[in-house]
Amino acid sequence: MAARSRLTHLDARGRARMVDVGEKVVTARVARARGRVRMNPAALRAVRRGEVPKGDVLAVARIAGIQAAKHTPALLPLCHVLPLDAVEVDARVDATARAVTIEARVACRAATGVEMEAIVAVCVAAAAVYDMCKALDRGMVIEGIELIEKSGGRSGTYRHPRRA
Repeated sequence: MAARSRLTHLDARGRARMVDVGEKVVTARVARARGRVRMNPAALRAVRRGEVPKGDVLAVARIAGIQAAKHTPALLPLCHVLPLDAVEVDARVDATARAVTIEARVACRAATGVEMEAIVAVCVAAAAVYDMCKALDRGMVIEGIELIEKSGGRSGTYRHPRRA
């Protein structure tokens, strides 16, 4: 039972609960996450040249990621609804990695962080890339989705040791 007491989303009986953040201090909070969609060279070339039949893959990915960040509490049952100040999603072709790399930055002033909003933004942007390109490569791989940095709140700043 001692291990459970450290998990804030579990009550004393081990049941899932939404954390009460009512007594926490409101601070500026920022989180960045990153991931990528690996694909075959022909599909990546089509994305780079803007020749994907469904349209501008990178633009759609950016919009999908922004929309996803705004809807995170509807997707993850224990997330708080947050007043997002900014959501930035960058999607770019990385020829070296044979991938579209996606990075999201989410900011707000609240009593809890925006890590999940940044991660969900990357996940959905990656799914949008897959959807846009699946006719060109069904073997795409969505990978490496991770929090690379967060700041604000009681725990302060975190930077992924190998990524930030």
